[in-house]
Amino acid sequence: MNESLWYVYAVVRPFDGVLPEGVSGLDGEPPRLIVHDGLCAAASPVPAGDFDAAPLRAHLEDLDWLAATARAHQAVVAALSSVTCAIPLRLATVCRDTSGVRRLLDSGRASFVPALERLDGRVEWGVKVYAEAGDPEPAAAPRAKPASGRDYLRRRLGQRQAREDTWRQAGALSRGLHQELSGHAEAERLHRPQNARVSGQPGENVLNAAYLVPRERSAEFVALVEQHRSRVEGVRVEVTGPWPPYSFAGTVDADGGGAGDSDGIR
Repeated sequence: MNESLWYVYAVVRPFDGVLPEGVSGLDGEPPRLIVHDGLCAAASPVPAGDFDAAPLRAHLEDLDWLAATARAHQAVVAALSSVTCAIPLRLATVCRDTSGVRRLLDSGRASFVPALERLDGRVEWGVKVYAEAGDPEPAAAPRAKPASGRDYLRRRLGQRQAREDTWRQAGALSRGLHQELSGHAEAERLHRPQNARVSGQPGENVLNAAYLVPRERSAEFVALVEQHRSRVEGVRVEVTGPWPPYSFAGTVDADGGGAGDSDGIR
């Protein structure tokens, strides 16, 4: 008989509503809601052959498996957040059985309860600023061969100065935008700029920030970002969301340790 563990996506308060139709967890079924002493964990049974400590450590090195797991995790959290305030848990938070899920709720109560109170009615918006240097030698319109070495150096210097100007303007816009948006958000987080090779986005990421905003003020917040979209040539501003408040909830797994730690499976 295949042993099952319990994968926990998020913690919420017990609620009367229903999840959106079609949402499913890692087992292909709607997540189970395990209620315990005023808190509720959204969880799914998963095979120990994939999620026990040793196989989980191996799976975490498989980017395709990790991406699929992360998508399912995020889909459940997003569904919960559409009907109630949800505290997302760390990816691959696993408990041995439903008693372990209840122990997780007990051990994290001191963090879960104030987080639910603080984040209720709030959503996360992401804002990114990119410096787009452009292609200095467009293939469709090749420039004439430099007349001399001096002409070549002058052209290269002009290209470098153009890129530096774009970076300076992107930096100035990012600082001003972050200061302005922070004044319209309840909290903010500055994340490390994303690597273009990883994100697949054109340009260099200058600002990568998250803002906690009351849901009813979201339209006002997005309109404020939109005002900056075309303010500087060569600088791109993007806004994404609304998201569950991942950046502001903290991350908690079964024992406060790392995913895949056998001592962390309750």
